[in-house]
Amino acid sequence: MGGDHGPAVTLPACRAFLNKHPDAELVLVGLPEALAPAQGWGRVTLVHASEVVSMEDSVEVALRKKKDSSMRVAINQVKATAEQPAVAHACVSAGNTGALMAVARYLLKTVEGIDRPAIATVMPNQLDGYTTVLDLGANVDCSAEHLLQFAVMGSALVSAVDGKDNPSVGLLNIGEEVIKGSEVIKQAGELLRTADSRGLINFYGNVEGNDIFKGTSDIVVCDGFVGNVALKTAEGLATMFANFIKQEFTRNILTKLVALVAMPVLNHFKKRVDHRRYNGAALLGLRGLVFKSHGSADAFAFEHALNRAYDAARHRLLDRVHDRIAATLESLPSQDAQSSAA
Repeated sequence: MGGDHGPAVTLPACRAFLNKHPDAELVLVGLPEALAPAQGWGRVTLVHASEVVSMEDSVEVALRKKKDSSMRVAINQVKATAEQPAVAHACVSAGNTGALMAVARYLLKTVEGIDRPAIATVMPNQLDGYTTVLDLGANVDCSAEHLLQFAVMGSALVSAVDGKDNPSVGLLNIGEEVIKGSEVIKQAGELLRTADSRGLINFYGNVEGNDIFKGTSDIVVCDGFVGNVALKTAEGLATMFANFIKQEFTRNILTKLVALVAMPVLNHFKKRVDHRRYNGAALLGLRGLVFKSHGSADAFAFEHALNRAYDAARHRLLDRVHDRIAATLESLPSQDAQSSAA
């Protein structure tokens, strides 16, 4: 029900996803009239909700007043209890980001050892692959310990979904040198180097903003403010480039001829930087898999968000995050112990 377009986008995306994944099943949650077109589909369960969290609703409204919202009911599908297992393996929503994070954290709780969930997604790089970046907006102010947790969770995500046993982690900074950055960044660097020395993560070192697109490391960790700015800037540049090509190559007959020759290369580049192909950000650190789609996503983009959730579920991302966090807690001194030593 969420996002700028609602069922007009999500239902066609779900139908396309089912056609490409004959072993998958979907639980569609929403208002009865909105789900009516999906009646009779194979491998689909319809679950009705009486309310919808709008893009303008506050977190308080979503948590306290709309207790039968499609968002809340959907997240409850992935909540396992002592009495019964979860109905679904993952939840995907294009709705209000703040509300989604708050409701998911309230219902699912965080994995033991995780203070704050983080939003992680992928951004294309020049190595014909992509770089996983987190956090992208869930946590504006982060401690060094939070950045370490992001590194561990990001490593579990890349290891599970991409099959990389030892993905490299970069710490976003204003320079590569160890002495640069704020005190929090310097402390985070020390924690990451310690974790690396004990074989818990593969820490590359400090990286700068352009390293995200160079593919210098598989994962880049940062606070949510910086990460969100980087993400929105990249999306804006990709859109600007696409519009520029469209305008410049239709000015006159000469530019049209140039476009004819260059179009295969330009189309390949446009495809690589199309942010719709990288839609579907994981809310890492929860006791259940939740993925956030862009609110402005079209059917093509929302289908990609479903694909990412599907891949995470079938590769047991939740178990891998739990195992990595547990190993980290056992091998590193606690925050209290570090404070006492200081």
